[in-house]
Amino acid sequence: MVEELTVRYGEEVTVILPSAQGRDGLMMARLPGVRLIERASLDDQAFIAAGVPAARALALLRQDDLGNFHAALRAQELNPDLRLVVAIFNTSLGERIRTFFTDCAVLSDSSMAAPSFVAAALGEPTPSHVRLAGRTLYVARRDDTDAEHMICSVTMDADGGSPRLAAPKDSTSSLVLAVADGTPRNPLAEQRRNPLRAAGRLFRRLFWHRFGAAFACLIAILGVGFALLATAVHYSIGNALYLTFLDAAGAAVSNPGLSSSEKVSQILLTFDGLAFLPLVTAAVVGARLTGSVRGANRPVTDHVIVAGLGNVGTRVVGQLHDLGIDVVCVDKSETASGLAMARRLGMRVVIGETHREDILRAAGVGTCQALVSVTNSDSVNLETALHARALASDIRIVLRLGDADLAARVQRSVGNTISRSVAYLAAPSFAAAMLEHQVLRTIAVGRHVLLIADLGVGAGSELDGAAVQQVHQSGLLRLLAVEPAGGGPVNWSPPGALRLGAQDRLYVIATRAGLSRVLARSLPR
Repeated sequence: MVEELTVRYGEEVTVILPSAQGRDGLMMARLPGVRLIERASLDDQAFIAAGVPAARALALLRQDDLGNFHAALRAQELNPDLRLVVAIFNTSLGERIRTFFTDCAVLSDSSMAAPSFVAAALGEPTPSHVRLAGRTLYVARRDDTDAEHMICSVTMDADGGSPRLAAPKDSTSSLVLAVADGTPRNPLAEQRRNPLRAAGRLFRRLFWHRFGAAFACLIAILGVGFALLATAVHYSIGNALYLTFLDAAGAAVSNPGLSSSEKVSQILLTFDGLAFLPLVTAAVVGARLTGSVRGANRPVTDHVIVAGLGNVGTRVVGQLHDLGIDVVCVDKSETASGLAMARRLGMRVVIGETHREDILRAAGVGTCQALVSVTNSDSVNLETALHARALASDIRIVLRLGDADLAARVQRSVGNTISRSVAYLAAPSFAAAMLEHQVLRTIAVGRHVLLIADLGVGAGSELDGAAVQQVHQSGLLRLLAVEPAGGGPVNWSPPGALRLGAQDRLYVIATRAGLSRVLARSLPR
């Protein structure tokens, strides 16, 4: 975030941190316009030393909701006009916290980053759909989208650098930004609509455990008994059902004169009914004792392993569950923040060091479709990935890595491995909130992000009177739509010769560099 504010926007930044000699402090010190202050806590003395009484904005980014709220109250007392940007994990609490302040934005970095981890784990190009001025935009593969719905092309550099934006007809790119027309676009949604896939998932959930298998056998015996009564003995369907249920309930009447088929049917149905009641009792008692009828050691396949149940891991687990994906959670601590939610949702939880081979085997690494390692340690995440790759060579591995150079080298060297950085995904939105720009959505493309923003044309600015075609910046920015000053319908296909006026609203998609440039051009002179 400090890099965004200083390098992209040219702002002067004061940073309060416990130690300036740590890795983050040393990196910040090399940036232009940065002043570092060492303080153990965010008290009044720290804020006064940092110049909060005269500051334009303050960002509180510690991973402590209560501590950030307390610090925000202190800062507001020193400067009632201060713009506050507060990092909050509990988003419902954040909405209530915001009401205590006159000018406050509450953001969650884990909420912003989690969709990118989920999309990478499931093999999707990007998770982003955004509702913008009455239309829904999404990023998809070019082959999955009709040409008339494409707005612009998204090209990734071969060296993994920042994505580039181009005209929709640029066929060199594999990804496009498109507008939705009501046709289902989410591949996950298509999978859920597949009747055979849905039936298979339902069968696995119901019967792929010891009680389910026993119930399936007993139900199969009922079916065999019914079939014998209906076909071999030639009872009507109604009478066959009637006798099936009565025999299963123990009401069979012995009669040596019955045919062999009916005798066999009675024996099967009677003993089947005798086994049903104790099985139901065992299932109910087991559910009361363990919290799950299926039991803790049920086999799982085609699941996703999430290693690390901190803030980001909790978000990832919740979103995967909402998409109907089986999840196995791994964490070394019994007090991890996401543990209670995982157990409440009925997920399997494995407690142990996430990088140990026996723990990965217990989580089913050999039969999973992906492993997502999002602990707060780069070394643990990397070690987890290397052990997992040795145990299962074909699964997707998604890592949380903050070191960009390390991440790029890992992606090149370790097959089918993707890395993401929470800070890199969230920083543009936090920086924009500090400067009160309206970033509507960040779209993760690889380790980089594209920004969809809403900005106004300032009177007398460089854009005031400029043609639409002059707003586009090759590779950096594409103008999506124009909303005329004073309201009115949004023009989604503005002609290149259309002249912009003061107070017009522009909807753009841009790289980080492209957004900073267009913001400078939109400000009044």
